[in-house]
Amino acid sequence: MFRKILIANRGEIACRVIDTAHKLGIRCVAVYSEADANARHVRMADEAYLLGPAPSKDSYLRSDKIIDIAKQSGAEAIHPGYGFLSENEEFAKACADAGVVFIGPPVGAITAMGSKSAAKKIMADAGVPLVPGYHGDDQSDALLAAESAKIGYPQLLKAAYGGGGKGMRVVWNKAEFSDALAGARREAKAGFGNDKMLIERYLTKPRHIEIQVFCDNHGNAVYLAERDCSIQRRHQKVIEEAPAPNFSSEQRKAMGEAAVKAAKAIDYRGAGTVEFLFDEDGSFYFMEMNTRLQVEHPVTEMITGQDLVKWQLLVAADEALPLSQDEVQIDGHAIEVRVYAEDPDNDFLPQTGKLTYLRQPEASRYVRVDTGVVENDEVSPYYDPMIAKLIVWDESRDRAIARMLRALDDYRIAGVTTNLSFLTSLTEHPAFKAAELDTNFINHHQDTLFAPANKENNQALVLAALFILEQQKTPLPSHSSPSPWQYSHGWRLNETPTVVLNLIHDEQAQQLTIREQQQHYVVELQGQQICCLAELSGDELSATLGDHKTKVRVSRYQDTISVFIKHHRYDFIYRTEVTTELDGSEHAGSLTAPMNGTIVAVMTKAGATVKAGDTLVIMEAMKMEYSIKAPKNGVVNEVFYGAGDLVKDGAELVDFSPEEA
Repeated sequence: MFRKILIANRGEIACRVIDTAHKLGIRCVAVYSEADANARHVRMADEAYLLGPAPSKDSYLRSDKIIDIAKQSGAEAIHPGYGFLSENEEFAKACADAGVVFIGPPVGAITAMGSKSAAKKIMADAGVPLVPGYHGDDQSDALLAAESAKIGYPQLLKAAYGGGGKGMRVVWNKAEFSDALAGARREAKAGFGNDKMLIERYLTKPRHIEIQVFCDNHGNAVYLAERDCSIQRRHQKVIEEAPAPNFSSEQRKAMGEAAVKAAKAIDYRGAGTVEFLFDEDGSFYFMEMNTRLQVEHPVTEMITGQDLVKWQLLVAADEALPLSQDEVQIDGHAIEVRVYAEDPDNDFLPQTGKLTYLRQPEASRYVRVDTGVVENDEVSPYYDPMIAKLIVWDESRDRAIARMLRALDDYRIAGVTTNLSFLTSLTEHPAFKAAELDTNFINHHQDTLFAPANKENNQALVLAALFILEQQKTPLPSHSSPSPWQYSHGWRLNETPTVVLNLIHDEQAQQLTIREQQQHYVVELQGQQICCLAELSGDELSATLGDHKTKVRVSRYQDTISVFIKHHRYDFIYRTEVTTELDGSEHAGSLTAPMNGTIVAVMTKAGATVKAGDTLVIMEAMKMEYSIKAPKNGVVNEVFYGAGDLVKDGAELVDFSPEEA
């Protein structure tokens, strides 16, 4: 076994690899960018080396520097994690040339599966079933358009060297093809350095089921059951579970054997995942093979009792697989959700910022949290905004769902917008509970998943006020806002102490008048009076509102109070004086950047007349493209940025005058 390895990655997966390596007595070398100088994976490692500035191309994609650090530090092997260089054949070859073991498959296997079109041909020759489509080398617009027409609609355009939903477009009819091709090519070129495309017939209600395979250097190959990854948004997985529901042992055996056949066809070694589309009629089709450890590998670990990172290290050290196929056992059901800094109500736009408050569910044999962050860490615009993976296990799927819902209620994050409430809506949805799954699940249930929630704003408002009043009983740090009772407004000599609090939620100000009477408070809100009791212990507020007793968690960062009621979070900006004017609306003639990013293309110019829905500017952020469209018919007065310019969240991109009615 290795004495020391280098982890060529960051975040959650780097922490995950370090954890297993340390259990095996292996010392770990971390690498980091300037943005990650204080990251959790750096603190966990035995030693760490700076790679360079924050952008990936200057840090985590610097294969030459990573290999130099491995040699300098005495690391015998490099674990690439997932993403970045994990499926880069040149990096794997450079490791071999430098005498450093690449903890992954052989170069030839990465090459074979690195091109989706080449992979299709190999799988066809190996007898693995394929979806009808075009996977050829001729990439001329004319030929692709002709092949598109032959295949029929709907169809899927995919980057041949891509993954994670990037460089991918669904084309519903011939009129959409040209624009979809141009957009997919741009995204593929930016994300993978190659804009080669393939076209496949798009199945309208498929499930995404994948098989975990493992091969060693001694001729052994096994599959470790399957994972259902059908719940997706933008072709990226949101919920994964194992084993797949409503999937028979016969289907598992057929798909598992096909996956092993695919791995053997390319002389595979190590951990790999063969992904299939599973149609309503029970047929399945090869989609792609990922030549690395998958993000969702924990659900397989939870049902098999195996440590897949340990398996990777064993195989890379030329040891045999720990189990034969007959020895692989499945126990219970596991579900994983990906906790992201993103706004589901705003087209899942990634979010950035400081994790000002972070409380995770308590780990146990039933609950696991894989994360690369701690409280006060920054979610950077330079990398994927995943905060953590939350994994649960129980004896049955129904019990695992109940376990997940409780764990989501116990997960509390402030400082950035997250998808925690959305994950709860998905997990408790009747169709999910009934295992009515397909890759369009979120689109099919759009109305119910995004229905306005009963958010109990007034209750949260009162609880925020009680938190402020209770917190003032404990001396606050010097940088904190002073106690509301220290203000002169509201006080009356020889009368009951009274204070007026102003709390702002969603740009709306609410004023509460509060009197302290003996052991309780009387809160006046919107003409109603509520008799309240409150007790604060750390971040837990126990309160009685009239005849309703409740316990909630509350956090405070500067002037923001966050109240957590079940899986909802309510943010209030605390003002001790009346706010006379609140106007958070954008200027009527401006179109602004939805987040930090880079301008990819400007599709208009000053003086241009445009129609509602016309794309004016295309920007890229978090490795995805976003189109800024004209909200109405009108005229473009001025464009403030050009292609390649960096823009900040809220920056005015276009000055626009709507057409007069």
